[in-house]
Amino acid sequence: MKIPFLGASLACACLLGGGAAAAAQETYPSRPITLVVPFPPGGATDVVGRVVAKTLGERLGQTVVVENRAGAGTVIGAGHVAKSPADGYTLLVSSGSTFTVNPAIRSNLPYDSVKSFEPIGIVGRSGLALLANPQVPVKNLQEFVAYVKDPAHGKPPYGSFGTGTTSHFVGEALLAAAGLQMTHVPYKGSAPAMTDLIGGQIPFSVDTVAAALPQARQGKIRVLAISAPKPSAFFPDVPTMAQAGYPSVNMDTWLMMVAPRGLPAQTKARLEAALRDTVADPEVRKNLEALGFEPDYSDAAASEALIRSELVLMREIAQRANIKVE
Repeated sequence: MKIPFLGASLACACLLGGGAAAAAQETYPSRPITLVVPFPPGGATDVVGRVVAKTLGERLGQTVVVENRAGAGTVIGAGHVAKSPADGYTLLVSSGSTFTVNPAIRSNLPYDSVKSFEPIGIVGRSGLALLANPQVPVKNLQEFVAYVKDPAHGKPPYGSFGTGTTSHFVGEALLAAAGLQMTHVPYKGSAPAMTDLIGGQIPFSVDTVAAALPQARQGKIRVLAISAPKPSAFFPDVPTMAQAGYPSVNMDTWLMMVAPRGLPAQTKARLEAALRDTVADPEVRKNLEALGFEPDYSDAAASEALIRSELVLMREIAQRANIKVE
């Protein structure tokens, strides 16, 4: 029996198959994309997510649908995305709470910050600020340190927007750097902490620049220092904690877009370019600034490096201050 020669047919099929796969990648995205926000609707991250989703969709030529999956300190939403297919159709936008704080204080997370996610880029940043009630005789970080060290004031309280949040971490990092002892008062969110600071129930707090901006403009609170690596564009006359003599207190809050780990290279490149163009869009920048975020795009490589370096820092702070969330 004569066996037909199949080499050419197989080669042709392989070429056709490879061409089809390449074509499939080149056509990404061919359907709507879901952008998961692990916070409730209406918050700052949700609003930023919706601002970015609209323009990102225009750049990609597909609708980007925002889906809120709130709960458990962003764990629910992040866990969902970590288990989703790595095809570029399920994305996550979240803060450092997801990627560097949770791993430092929580056990048995349903994701690994490095192994589960493929960073696309950072959308924007907002410094954290040390705040004071205007009635407290403290106008800068040096006076704050002297006030807290004065035995007459005991261990004065400072508020954060929750145990294990970025504001708590900044507060504990500053206390360690300056050799201070204070009483941490965790609130269930920024709003109640700000209300008590304005009302004088607590003399100090740590909160985001975004939350402090409207209150400071009305003279209801005083901004003493910024924890970010560089001065805030919203408070250009307020020094960073590093500038004021505490270089180890050098962190801010940032919003990063990621996908499940294992994206095809072309899909990742397409998303990265689209996000870069989105953050550069004048209308997007205007909207981010209105929310107290400084538009500050960082590419995938820089974003991954940030996660890795900040994970080390947050774990050190958590261990030193015994911060745990069970």
